[in-house]
Amino acid sequence: MSYTIEDHKHRLAAWSASRAASVFGCRFSVEDGVGILKAAGFNVSFSAPTQLPACKHADSYHREWREKVIAEAEKRELCFTHGVAAKLINCYLKVRFVCGGHESHPRVASLHPPIDKLLLTSLATSTDPDIRQRWKAYRYQSWSKFESETYEEVVYLIRNTVGKEPMWSIEEYWRGYQ
Repeated sequence: MSYTIEDHKHRLAAWSASRAASVFGCRFSVEDGVGILKAAGFNVSFSAPTQLPACKHADSYHREWREKVIAEAEKRELCFTHGVAAKLINCYLKVRFVCGGHESHPRVASLHPPIDKLLLTSLATSTDPDIRQRWKAYRYQSWSKFESETYEEVVYLIRNTVGKEPMWSIEEYWRGYQ
């Protein structure tokens, strides 16, 4: 049998990312999500943390990935924002690398977490009072309508909130598992 654990991990990551990113106003099939991810380079062979960008380049690579995802979505007559593209990418990377046993690798630690209303709302009510106001501003914006600048502002704020901890640690505030 040629089906490997890497095939299995890729399928789970692509399926879960496609389901999480498909939202009202931007519905798409798992098949489209998998195809879009593949066109952006997220495939079975993309499986080692060393294939991820170095920490200092993580944000610029992420922007390039988002642009590739958006371009492929347009080819499929789908309208993706940077928020939807980011959710697709971030959920894929979370399942593939963070929850795939590489959570301590420095390149994995710099991956952006999935961003949604539950996370933003929780942060707006649960974080340090000094930055609570900044989180409140994003709580009322729809993550699925984020353009590049807004998305990157939120990532910057997450990085400042977690400090030296891995970016995925911000999900302590995510309440979607309940």
